[in-house]
Amino acid sequence: MNAGSHDDVVKLEGGCYCGAVRYAAEGKPMMKGQCHCRECQYISGGAPHMFMLMPSSGFRYTKGQPKRFSRSDLERPVTREFCADCGTHLVTLRPDTPAVILKVGTLDDPGLFGGPQVAIFTIDKQAFHLIPEGLPTFERLPAR
Repeated sequence: MNAGSHDDVVKLEGGCYCGAVRYAAEGKPMMKGQCHCRECQYISGGAPHMFMLMPSSGFRYTKGQPKRFSRSDLERPVTREFCADCGTHLVTLRPDTPAVILKVGTLDDPGLFGGPQVAIFTIDKQAFHLIPEGLPTFERLPAR
């Protein structure tokens, strides 16, 4: 199945590194991108995170349940869901978005991602982060 077109309904499956947590996601990808925010750099080990914004209504865990973390020192923190056993970061949830921010590396077939359509939070971009030529970039989030 190809997740290449913004208009295609896709069925995706994935999970964590150790296999304790599995998920299924179905729907039209709302955004495909790479995030350069400082938080993603912490989670990824320094690189930008590749992600697909998928409708919450089509997302479910099929095996196990993730551990959740939200920072208590921020006004509107995101919630990160990850495997409590191996630590794999699976999804991020924003309080104002009816979608899951699915981490591409957790897909059974990451090739279905196809590539980013946008680079976000480039205000935090490091000199060693690569952005494909011609990719639309935003210092923070693009206007909706």
